[in-house]
Amino acid sequence: MTPELFIASEAAKAVKELYNAEVDASTLQVQVTRKEFEGDYTLVVFPLLRISHAAPDATGSAIGDWLVSNCPEISAYNSVKGFLNLSLSNLYWRETLEDIISSGEDYFTLPSTGKKIMVEFSSPNTNKPLHLGHIRNNLLGDSVSRLLAAGGNEVIKATLVNDRGVHICKSMYAWEKLFNGATPESTGIKGDHLVGDCYVAYAKMEKEHPEVIDDVHEMLVKWEQGDPEVRALWEKMNGWVFDGFDQTYRALGISFDKTYYEHETYLLGKSLVQKGLDMGVFVQDPDGSVWCDLTADGLDRKLLLRSDGTSVYMTQDLGTAESRFAEYNLDSHVYVVGDEQNYHFQVLKLVLAKLGFDWAERIYHLSYGMVELPEGKMKSREGTVVDADDLIEDMYLEAKATSEESGKLDDVDEAEKDMLYHMIGLGALKYFILKVDPRKKMLFNPKESIDFNGNTGPFIQYTHARICSILRKASRAGASNGRAMPVLGTPCEPQTGPLPAADGQEALSAKEIRLVQLLNLYRGKLAEACAAFSPAVMANYSYDLAKEFNQYYHDTQILKESNEQVRNMRLALINTVAQVLAHSMALLGIELPERM
Repeated sequence: MTPELFIASEAAKAVKELYNAEVDASTLQVQVTRKEFEGDYTLVVFPLLRISHAAPDATGSAIGDWLVSNCPEISAYNSVKGFLNLSLSNLYWRETLEDIISSGEDYFTLPSTGKKIMVEFSSPNTNKPLHLGHIRNNLLGDSVSRLLAAGGNEVIKATLVNDRGVHICKSMYAWEKLFNGATPESTGIKGDHLVGDCYVAYAKMEKEHPEVIDDVHEMLVKWEQGDPEVRALWEKMNGWVFDGFDQTYRALGISFDKTYYEHETYLLGKSLVQKGLDMGVFVQDPDGSVWCDLTADGLDRKLLLRSDGTSVYMTQDLGTAESRFAEYNLDSHVYVVGDEQNYHFQVLKLVLAKLGFDWAERIYHLSYGMVELPEGKMKSREGTVVDADDLIEDMYLEAKATSEESGKLDDVDEAEKDMLYHMIGLGALKYFILKVDPRKKMLFNPKESIDFNGNTGPFIQYTHARICSILRKASRAGASNGRAMPVLGTPCEPQTGPLPAADGQEALSAKEIRLVQLLNLYRGKLAEACAAFSPAVMANYSYDLAKEFNQYYHDTQILKESNEQVRNMRLALINTVAQVLAHSMALLGIELPERM
């Protein structure tokens, strides 16, 4: 139970006793006390005046007196012009910590919603390798999937690979004309990179010889007609790309439950176009093209079929949306796509609604801002993108250099060092991207992301490792936190069971109460992140918790505390901090090491 709900419940009891009136606790307004007033939480008294028939301060004082006298979890109050500011007692925060610890793994997930949600992300083209922009898309999609699953939903992670079209034929054409039968094996070049080189080479070729576009269109026509040679080349080059994508996905820790391919789906929407014509919501122009007129909705006319009968992206998206809702009986579908496609998804929902699909409103476009570099935007056809594989390797090297400079891993064997460098580098990359609200554009700077201080992934990873180190030392010293201490190999395993009994000497300090308050926010932050489809909520919560722990650690004796009961309580507290950090960062796809 949150502090707000607890206070509202107790206040409802007070109203019953004082005024013999029933009040629904959920209707009472409780909020965090403003900084200029003394107290933790504030009950808004004004709605209760019709029951008390007394002045605001008198009503607040009466309720405050009752709460302090009858509820040991509330220690003090002050009533200010209709606002009852309440201070929660040490006992309340001790009980809260005990509740968190005794909840175990259940604390980190919300009750089942019974909902099934598909999250579609990545959706790359097979004419180039994944780049920094794809990384933001993938990390957002993966983290949102984790959030929604922890939020009690059944989640299906899906991707649609754009593996057909004129852009694919451009790479195929360049390979035939310029690359002399080169393969990933013969060149030592990763498959998706080789095909990306073909795409860049084609762009230069077309700039010098614009007429080659006619040959590319002829190749596309042959592909659609099933020409064996064109199809064989297409399958071979796509195979190279898929192998390359898989390597990058594994390096990022990304996986999918369902992969769709455009060549299997691009015709799905044609039957819906006919349905729209039959319903009279679409119109066919004299040249045979089919349109949906959205001018009455403040938009424009949207093309759904070209005059030659070929489909467009919107046609495909209409068909795939219908097939996925039918196949999985989805409650909602989340598309993780950049904000340059805002209009497309606005149209998609509107057209589906006109076709009579009541689930059209349950489509959600998670529109995210583009990632830019200090030198500006990236351009694939000019070969000026930041390649995902290169970036992952650069982050590894940055992590290695920073760690070696600190000298804290000198006694660690090389295999463990290598694992840590990957964990730190990837954690830095993911955190730097995910801590930014998805809807905002962002500027990526690798060197800033790897800093071991400030709002970075490595800072939170180091905080977790520091706690694990303390727990290892406590274990070696035979200390106990009221239960069996974790063994050396798993220093931060969740602990269950009650804390040692509280007494006057064990009262939580102000900094300990602040840590418990932050720990108690976890489930609320998870719910907030799910509602906003924003991993940034959990990222910045993790940073606040890590920062608060480091301040506490700086000012507080833990292992050297002479009072055993106090020492045990502090070990239980910091172990809980480690657990919450590990779970909140796992929602971002970030691992926390046990040593750094």
